[in-house]
Amino acid sequence: MPGWTSASVAALVCAVAPLLGFAFAGDRLVQLCRKLPLVPRLLLPALFGVPYLIAGNVSPGRGNWMVLYFTLPVLVAILLWHARQADPHQQGDWRDFAILLILGSAVDLRWLEQAWPDHMSVISKLMLLDSGLYGFLVARELTGVGFDLRIHRDDVSAGLRELAFYAPIAVPLGLALGFLHFHARLPDLKSAGLTAIFTFLFIAVPEEIYFRGWMQNLLERRLGRHGSLILTAAIFGLAHFNKRSSHFNWSYVLMATIAGIFYGRAWRKSHRVAASSLTHAGVDTIWALWLT
Repeated sequence: MPGWTSASVAALVCAVAPLLGFAFAGDRLVQLCRKLPLVPRLLLPALFGVPYLIAGNVSPGRGNWMVLYFTLPVLVAILLWHARQADPHQQGDWRDFAILLILGSAVDLRWLEQAWPDHMSVISKLMLLDSGLYGFLVARELTGVGFDLRIHRDDVSAGLRELAFYAPIAVPLGLALGFLHFHARLPDLKSAGLTAIFTFLFIAVPEEIYFRGWMQNLLERRLGRHGSLILTAAIFGLAHFNKRSSHFNWSYVLMATIAGIFYGRAWRKSHRVAASSLTHAGVDTIWALWLT
């Protein structure tokens, strides 16, 4: 990987490790963390700042960034613990939505990416995701998230079904809008496979945890299945307003909003992030390989 040193690779591994822990041993990991006394439990996510510590001198003002990366996960945990106390029935507390706004804005508007070289910005996103996972699963004890990457047959069935429903709508609409264009070449199998795996792990899974596992999950308790599906899809669409453009990209917002409906349908079938991630990864992979 060009530009990657042993220290930056170690930082990436440290940032991915909590994600994989929650993905494949989530129940056990969450229960272990919840057994800790309150203060250590709320301070433990400070460890999510370790990747920045070991990455080396990657930016000016390193000390300030280090303080932020070590304190932000703790603040997330504290706020979500208070949300649990105020809202034990998980109807959605203002602190839940404040954390969603902070984490989502930090990623979408790239607030923290200036702390990293461009090729390492994925580590910053993973660190924010780790903080959110710990906060919602351990401190908030939010149920129904469905983050488990031990993929079941029903995940594949639901994911591919919603992909099959979305594609016949999206492809003609995208071509008509000039949003999509067919590539003149077909990719080789190795390239296609690597694209699919990268897209699933580093694009689809993080976004589906955020929009479906956290946001739609919380909104469903207030607005019901249909209202939460539509509102989350609309917010998902608006989150793409600045993609591929320096101005408000309304065609991307429209396409992403429609996609969000099908991703949300896949998630709510069994409340499984793996299902919606398969739909999401399928769409993005098809776009990357055959369309632009």
